[in-house]
Amino acid sequence: MQREVAQLAGCGRRVVGVPVSSRSHCHGAAAVRANSGYAGVVFFLVALIIAGLFLLHRLVRGYPQPRERYVVIGVWDAAFLDAAASTFFPAGGSVPLSGLEADLPGYADRYLASLPSRQRLLIRALFMLFEQSTIVLPARGLGAFRRFSSMTPEQRKVVLRGWAESRFYLRRFAFTALKAVLIMGYFGRPECLQFLEVESFEIETPIARADLLYPPIGQALESIQYAEADLTPPSDGTPVNMAEGIR
Repeated sequence: MQREVAQLAGCGRRVVGVPVSSRSHCHGAAAVRANSGYAGVVFFLVALIIAGLFLLHRLVRGYPQPRERYVVIGVWDAAFLDAAASTFFPAGGSVPLSGLEADLPGYADRYLASLPSRQRLLIRALFMLFEQSTIVLPARGLGAFRRFSSMTPEQRKVVLRGWAESRFYLRRFAFTALKAVLIMGYFGRPECLQFLEVESFEIETPIARADLLYPPIGQALESIQYAEADLTPPSDGTPVNMAEGIR
């Protein structure tokens, strides 16, 4: 009976006849429980702050300064594109121009600037996915969880191979999308086209009224640079000499 009365007193109820020592013991136990709860909250907040600082450092800190100032992409985009380009198109390959020499960050910046904001965001999210996914899909060896751009060339190959050969379709699809962007930028360089002997013919096209209304393919309306005074007579119909320039 006395034990039950003491338990009632510990629950915060005032019970007549309960010894003072029993009430003090119950209040002490409640204080211990309260302090334990506060300690848990403090520990959670500290852990959350540490995790936030780690993510902030991983996302924006430690990147080298880019070679030039870009309009759309940031320093992490440029670092990732340089790393991916050097992995896909290393120096000393079959094509003399290396991925770093092709300046794929510059190409990506110009290409993204011509796209609507939604598509621009999706492509940059693709770059971010490959740059940061190594925290859950690591490479091998020391530094396997580092950012893609901070890995060794061999580790980058392991990461990209994992995406290309994954049993999950979405991972393979993402790899194909990344490869398409890099290939367009690399093989669109005049040096590559000249080496492959597929450089485009120089064709002098007349400036028609449609050129005053529509921008070049893939560019914004602001890129229209012609006015009424720039109109030229139509072509005289002379065909292009396809044999010209063939070695």
